[in-house]
Amino acid sequence: MINFSAPDLSAHPPRSPRVKLGGFVHLPRLLDKARASAAGRLGEFIYPCPLDQRFFSFVGITPEALLAEVAKGRSDSEMLAWVLANASPTRQAWEIAAWSDYLSKLSAGDAKRHRFFAETIENYGPAREDIVTYFDRLDLDDYASYGGKA
Repeated sequence: MINFSAPDLSAHPPRSPRVKLGGFVHLPRLLDKARASAAGRLGEFIYPCPLDQRFFSFVGITPEALLAEVAKGRSDSEMLAWVLANASPTRQAWEIAAWSDYLSKLSAGDAKRHRFFAETIENYGPAREDIVTYFDRLDLDDYASYGGKA
């Protein structure tokens, strides 16, 4: 059984970056990783990874501050309320929607990330032509890393 308040990310992946909370893509995944980090069960995941840093930059909250709040045992709803109350600058719904749309379409970026992106596809699904965005790559990696066949 999965303990969502202290997930073991060596046993299962965090939620997909596509899952939204309060309009924010990636926030549920970020919370899973923060909770796992606080519980000492992060596995091979990184908190805060570069994608996490994009969220922190957008909302103006530090990884340490979010981790401290997560460690208090707050629910997803409570964490969303905390993020919205502590965001600097305050973000409007349309800004969150635009940022989430941008992030969900983000591609590999620079040459180093293109190589890493290509290696993931080569390792898990060399015939796949539908792995285009960073979210596609993360979902593929999560699925295949935990026993799925791409």
